[in-house]
Amino acid sequence: MRRLLGIGAAFGAVLALAACGGGSSESTTPAAGSGTVAVKSIGGLSNVLVASSGKALYASDEEADGKVRCTGACTSFWKPFTVGSATPTAPPDAGRLDVTVRPDGARQATANGKLLYTFAEDKPGTLKGNGFSDDFGDQHLTWHAVLAGGRSAGAAGGSSGNGYGY
Repeated sequence: MRRLLGIGAAFGAVLALAACGGGSSESTTPAAGSGTVAVKSIGGLSNVLVASSGKALYASDEEADGKVRCTGACTSFWKPFTVGSATPTAPPDAGRLDVTVRPDGARQATANGKLLYTFAEDKPGTLKGNGFSDDFGDQHLTWHAVLAGGRSAGAAGGSSGNGYGY
């Protein structure tokens, strides 16, 4: 019984944190001479946009209109790629970078209008989130790596479903 109470308390704490919109953003402070965004080949895909951390950048199909739909618990897995007060920079082939202001006031980078995120389960050089679909409350989101020029990678090389591996 005591073990069940401990598990219940831990689960409750996780839910409370997620409800607060916890989870940090993938923030960038570019080093001198480096850009905010780079273009690399990852997991068999060429021209993938990546953060200065080396993590792939993703966009949600459902946010194609520029409206932020990934909030709250969603940002625990999909970290908004924020740029603070900086202007996002990238090589010329990356596409047009800009910034949108999220509901919490954070400045999130966009590529050709697509809101950019990193995936919490990715490590630099991996694409675990490409083609991933998930649900947060009543919000269904499908994610794709963003390629140079702001195109989506489609579902190649990704996984789908709600399995985050925990």
